[in-house]
Amino acid sequence: MELQDRLAAYARRRLDAAAAVTVGGLQRIHGGASRETFRFVLRYRQAGREVERRLILRRDPAGSLIETDRAVEFAAYAAFHGTAVPVPEPLWLEEDAHHLDHPFFIMEELVGGEASPLKLFEPPFGDHLERIGHRKWTILGEIARRDTSGIDAMAPITADGAWRRELARWEGVIDEDQLEPQPIIRAVIRWLRRNPPPPAQRISVVHGDYRTGNFLVTTEGNILGILDWEMAHLGDPLEDLAWSINRVWNWARDDRAGGLLPRSDAIRIWEDSSGLRAAPEALHWWELFSCVKGQGIWVSAARAYHDGRNLDPIMAIPSWMQGNSQDRAALELLGHLR
Repeated sequence: MELQDRLAAYARRRLDAAAAVTVGGLQRIHGGASRETFRFVLRYRQAGREVERRLILRRDPAGSLIETDRAVEFAAYAAFHGTAVPVPEPLWLEEDAHHLDHPFFIMEELVGGEASPLKLFEPPFGDHLERIGHRKWTILGEIARRDTSGIDAMAPITADGAWRRELARWEGVIDEDQLEPQPIIRAVIRWLRRNPPPPAQRISVVHGDYRTGNFLVTTEGNILGILDWEMAHLGDPLEDLAWSINRVWNWARDDRAGGLLPRSDAIRIWEDSSGLRAAPEALHWWELFSCVKGQGIWVSAARAYHDGRNLDPIMAIPSWMQGNSQDRAALELLGHLR
């Protein structure tokens, strides 16, 4: 049975008292590297009316850029749907691989937005970069303000344990997946352990990959939705801020964070929105950590491609392009690159 037919059969099981359930327009969306993503249209008849919904299927692949928990990603969408943080509505989480060969979840498709970072610098989006940037870091501040109670899928952490857990996690990824030595990032890891940051001001939901390219923007410069929560966890909100201003995301090839705003403006907007302070020493630690995390992602992608677990070119290209950029960003933060 084709995937489209199996998807329709699954929807019939999940929809109460629905008839004439069909799935059409199933289309793979390329670019994501941790889940296979498809868009489709679900049609059915319920309570005497015809219903049509544009939905997204996020299915676990055989090999991923980085291993993540689909239940955590689903929980993040559920936690923020209907709040000041715009996200798609999550519908169904399915852990049983029997239905579609791999576990998956289904959510609403947000229509009418653009995610590609490079397209944002072209008309009509390019006329609204300042507005987009202001919304980007305002929303990130709103994420940091979210009460974490009730988000049971995310493992709890203490204020002083957040940095320890994340550094150990990404060092472990590099240990396991590197295909060649990583001397610059190993030096950064040693520095980070010798110079620990202060405890988190607040334990918050950390998006984990909050950057230009992981949200949808309208032609008027509004952010329609924050996407790609597969790396979400509880932790220090400075982790997200540091990742969002990592130099590898300076898509405009100038000093604007995320290609949108001067770094100082992004930090100020985040502080105003979150009610927290980005102390320079603490933020510096998390910026260096973001280089370790980034390199962990790139070497993991290279390993998956090298081992043949995932031969999608999206797995090979980042490790080639971004690995050197991440090393250079780390050296600059350490004061060894001018």
